Amino acid sequence: MRGNITMAELARAAGVSMATASRALSDHPKVAPATRARVQAVASDLGYVHNSVARTLRTNRSYTLGLVSDQIATTPYAGRIILGAQEAAARQGWLLLLLNSGGDPQLERREIQTLLQRQVDGLLYAAMYHQVVTPPAALAEVPSVLLDARSDDASLPSVVPDEVGGARAAVAELLRHGHRRIGFVTHGDDIPATHGRLRGYQEALLAAGVPVDPSLVAVGPSTPQGGYPAALALLDRPDRPSALFCFNDRMAMGAYQAAAALGLRVPEDVSVIGFDNQESVADALRPGLTTMALPHYEMGVWAVEVVLARVHDAAAPVEHAVLPCPLVVRESVAAPPPTG
Repeated sequence: MRGNITMAELARAAGVSMATASRALSDHPKVAPATRARVQAVASDLGYVHNSVARTLRTNRSYTLGLVSDQIATTPYAGRIILGAQEAAARQGWLLLLLNSGGDPQLERREIQTLLQRQVDGLLYAAMYHQVVTPPAALAEVPSVLLDARSDDASLPSVVPDEVGGARAAVAELLRHGHRRIGFVTHGDDIPATHGRLRGYQEALLAAGVPVDPSLVAVGPSTPQGGYPAALALLDRPDRPSALFCFNDRMAMGAYQAAAALGLRVPEDVSVIGFDNQESVADALRPGLTTMALPHYEMGVWAVEVVLARVHDAAAPVEHAVLPCPLVVRESVAAPPPTG
């Protein structure tokens, strides 16, 4: 009987109607999770082969989502966005098609049109880093979600990292170890991360009763080469800070280099905390860099779950999520050195 099971036989074996069995195999949201799991387990046990072509014809869906990104596909740094989206789609029996525009607007328009012509049921419009974007008009043709991006157009669901909360948590970790003079090595680009992380830095200090000293904020490009002179300027002063919060892990690498150039040890003489959890940097530094992780994987999962909810129900509420950035503890933070 294996391999020749009909939908009617599967439904009888699972103790449900044919309609419920069909919906359970299609991960329909109105089927109770326990029922869906039972039907799928019986199908697996009996060797039932679900006809995806018939399902597509019957439901007028392709069971395919498209992800259009600027540079995510070529950037290991943000690759967990793709992993999260792919795994979330696969768990529900959907396929994710990925196209990368390289930041070329004309190519991006062609890619979106290609996906629509292939009748994708939904689109994820993803950015390599948290940005404010102007969504292409074509996103309105199918349920769509902004991923690691937001827009002034509130009609599109969006998911971004909590830049402010992440920075607050980073500075709170330094404060918890006893630091009160904390420098911020940042950069000046006009993007949400820059503004949010500065705000979080300031809020954490004020909440702890520590005055905000603008002279302890040093700006440079968001690279190791930019972090080095910015951190050097803070650490080479007689009233140097005992800890540095760095805009990202690459700038933190520059801060390590600046500390070494001045004969300072991390974390014995100066504590350093980064942002992004770029593992090729944070794990490679010695000592390992304590940092805040961007929720790339979680954002990818969230985006797929929300776009599928809207595929199943066009009236689903529009959500704008801000996901937390968890602390990743390594060895770069310790109590401040004794004074006097």
